[in-house]
Amino acid sequence: MKQLFTLLLCLCLNSVFASGPRHQYVKITTAQGECIILLYNKTPLHRDNFVKLVKQGFYNGTLFHRVINSFMIQGGDPDSKNAPAGKELGNGDVNYTIPAEFRDSLFHQKGALAAARDDNPKMASSGCQFYLVQGKKLTDPQLDSMEVKRLHFKIPLWEREVYKTVGGTPHLDKKYTVYGQVISGLAMIDTIASVQKDANDRPLADIKMNVTLLKRRKARKLEKELRKSGGEQIAFLLNQ
Repeated sequence: MKQLFTLLLCLCLNSVFASGPRHQYVKITTAQGECIILLYNKTPLHRDNFVKLVKQGFYNGTLFHRVINSFMIQGGDPDSKNAPAGKELGNGDVNYTIPAEFRDSLFHQKGALAAARDDNPKMASSGCQFYLVQGKKLTDPQLDSMEVKRLHFKIPLWEREVYKTVGGTPHLDKKYTVYGQVISGLAMIDTIASVQKDANDRPLADIKMNVTLLKRRKARKLEKELRKSGGEQIAFLLNQ
């Protein structure tokens, strides 16, 4: 009887855990739209740090302070809160860095969430600043040239297809840690990347963000919807 009870308990616990979301998700809301980002489990240091800051409300009221069309939009500088117009931003930070977590399967496709950093030799990430990739679609000749001149490694064929059909910034691969992916709301990136800006790439009109963590129930529902939608790209994301 005791063995039967233990078996039933294990089955119940497995059912509970199986029904829960495998990933954590955050939502970034701006006046220019919103997006939902899946955080990768393969980069636990960056994932956990980002979740911690989001729970603290750290990012609320900060700006997307650096935007470059066909490249990326960057935010997370604590000094950007209530910063006066025209002030150069990008140097604010927390008092720690995150060790690089480069993974061959995580790359700079459009919508990638990645950590900003300075030029430190270990390529450690900023503790708070991040960017969302916009990039652009590339051709095989362009990717061939990039492999030789900038990357010095071969881009896998399946990644090439993504860069050719979806777009991205492959020259940043293995140099900056990618730790998430936009799964809805890519249009927000396009809108923000195209705004008017000053000589320091700061938007002339402030773009404030509000960042929240999806609650477990919403995350579970979202993940179930993603699994039902199918497709190789979704299956890939949910395995990272």
